[in-house]
Amino acid sequence: MDMQPYALVIHGGAGTILKSDMTPELEQLYMEGLQSALDAGYAVLEQGGTAVNAVKAAIVVLEDNLLFNAGRGSVFTKKGVQEMDAALMDGATLNAGAIAAVRNVRNPIELAAEVMHNSNHVFLSGKGTNDFAIKQGIKLEPDDYFFSQFRYDQWKEIRDSDNYSLDHTHQNIQELMKDKKFGTVGACACDQQGNIAAGTSTGGMTNKKFGRIGDSPVIGSGTYANNQTCAISCTGHGEPFIRAVAAHDVSCLMEYKNLSLQQAMDEVVNHKLVALEGEGGMIGIDAKANVSMVFNSAGMYRAMRNSKGEQIIGIYKD
Repeated sequence: MDMQPYALVIHGGAGTILKSDMTPELEQLYMEGLQSALDAGYAVLEQGGTAVNAVKAAIVVLEDNLLFNAGRGSVFTKKGVQEMDAALMDGATLNAGAIAAVRNVRNPIELAAEVMHNSNHVFLSGKGTNDFAIKQGIKLEPDDYFFSQFRYDQWKEIRDSDNYSLDHTHQNIQELMKDKKFGTVGACACDQQGNIAAGTSTGGMTNKKFGRIGDSPVIGSGTYANNQTCAISCTGHGEPFIRAVAAHDVSCLMEYKNLSLQQAMDEVVNHKLVALEGEGGMIGIDAKANVSMVFNSAGMYRAMRNSKGEQIIGIYKD
């Protein structure tokens, strides 16, 4: 009997990511960050682990990396703190866990997994989420763990205005990334059993206020998984992705119109989102381990690896 093909795909954000703005050193750091997350998630699949655990393993590595706007590298809100969102969904059961506006949680994706497995709920927000995290023994960190100078400098520039910023500008690693970048992270996996899963984690927008929540933790908008169709994780300007119910729309196009994963993602990212001025992209996988990475922005940090021996790591439009 042939082994079911398996694969992992990850992203570390999309936006105006131009080679002309990037130093070779920084590019190397991003490539290494993507590679280590890919390796961590793929190792789970290789050992026969579940898609859910592979997604979680990959995202934890990205959350622990200061370069990405999730976990440790999360951006500052209007009040000068980090508020993090995350979601995880199991395509085999349609079980899902999501959290919004949590603070001091080292790995928000692990908390989303606890919500999925141990809460009888799907979506928790704010202080109650932190209470649940403590009850479940989730690792917490003090504020200074989440402090990064370039995120702070970036926030300081706009904190007295009503502007918010979707980027991660790196003043201290030179005047880079002058324009917009959406630093969500995510992963989708298909395991050896043919089950798929998706997860997304983010620090949201710099200088965000009023407890703003983007698409990342919204099941069906930024994150969705269903064995019958696809697993999707989005990155971009969250508001249009919420209004487009972007991730679920890909699944619907596959289910009702019999589009392939690639065709469905192309339709949503390059047509429907564009019509709503939704900039960004998404990664996806189906239960046959087909992988797709589609974005309408200048770049998207992305990587994939499958059991056929293919591996891609990319940043810019090819």
